[in-house]
Amino acid sequence: METKRLLVMCLILIISLSGNGITANAQNNAGDFYTISGVVKDLRTKKAVEYVNVSAAGANVGTITNEDGEFTFKINKDLNVKEIQLSCLGYYNARVTINGNSHEGRTFYITPESYMLSEIQVFSWRNPRDLIKAALEKVENNYVLIPNSLTGFYRETIQKRRRYINISEAVIEIYKGPYNQTVDLDRVKILKGRNLISPKVSDTLSVKLQGGPNMTIYMDIVKNPYFLLDPEIIPYYTYKMGETTTINDRLQYVVHFEPQMILPYPLYVGTFYIDRETLAFTRAEFKIDMRDKQKVTGAILIEKPRGLRFTPEEVAYVVTYKQQGDKTYLSYIRNDIKFKCDWKRKLFATNYTVCGETVITDREDRNVSRIPAREAFSLHRSLSREVALYQDENFWGMYNIIEPTESLENAVNKLQKQHRKSQ
Repeated sequence: METKRLLVMCLILIISLSGNGITANAQNNAGDFYTISGVVKDLRTKKAVEYVNVSAAGANVGTITNEDGEFTFKINKDLNVKEIQLSCLGYYNARVTINGNSHEGRTFYITPESYMLSEIQVFSWRNPRDLIKAALEKVENNYVLIPNSLTGFYRETIQKRRRYINISEAVIEIYKGPYNQTVDLDRVKILKGRNLISPKVSDTLSVKLQGGPNMTIYMDIVKNPYFLLDPEIIPYYTYKMGETTTINDRLQYVVHFEPQMILPYPLYVGTFYIDRETLAFTRAEFKIDMRDKQKVTGAILIEKPRGLRFTPEEVAYVVTYKQQGDKTYLSYIRNDIKFKCDWKRKLFATNYTVCGETVITDREDRNVSRIPAREAFSLHRSLSREVALYQDENFWGMYNIIEPTESLENAVNKLQKQHRKSQ
């Protein structure tokens, strides 16, 4: 079990800022695609809603809204899509007619359903531990047992205090084997990428942390259960039933969990969402238990310069799945790491935030081939350092992306100006 746990913690994300950033021009290639873009808002409050799944009805394509509720979504005309679907935790699904035409800059509204929660109580599972075990027994019924080829968009951002100092993005291909097999043959391949790095010498910092494009393999908690859902791990936690909610208009059991024992490595605090009808895991939100920061440091920090003091503040994850037909598929993964760094000779520490997120934008289950090991993105490599190998002037092209937030767009502009001045 210890070996399995360490395997999960070996995802590599390297923060290395040396002023050698690469800029790229984002260009859209219309071709046989049309664009749906806009902002999703709460119908009652008129506030933007983040992390809304946006997908083409009847097709395996999708994206997700950013922190400002914005999205850009490209659809192949050959798919003959008539509607797009908007879905989010705590909201009713919304379907919008598009009739194969571009709709850009629109405002889309979704209706909250939280007012119903006090009326919905599900007591069929008195023991949440038994519910978790029953959901695990249903994995082979609820998830695909044939290989899938996924296309995803990965973004990695690093903030020093509130200022962005590194932005790396990539379009990735993921080979995901059947859910009744281990992740040993699952692989990630970088198709194209770009990044912007602060040219300021004072922003230079080299730290190896867990993370990176391979999150789609190791943070898929259903296919890789070894750190949250393994039968040997379950007794380490206490479980409590929460108030029922809905995701995608489907009732969900809510199970909160927290550690009930002290181990040599940190455990997690979080929440599972389990579909009431199918018992499929549809969402997981969890954080590393921060009560022993020395243990947390040992779990997430791979390497740091001598003399640098590293203090973790928060390590959080979100993993979501989406039902299509009678199966449930991986949809979105996000991890946020907040920490402080300072050199021993300095009085004050500097706050850093590293965010990595992947949205699955396309899926294919016909004629799927494994990604050869020589083409796979290694756990020991850094996208930020090697992104030049995948540089593409037509970066956006036909691919769906995570729409940049307003602050991120400003950061890109500022970093571009900094680079022009430094040249």
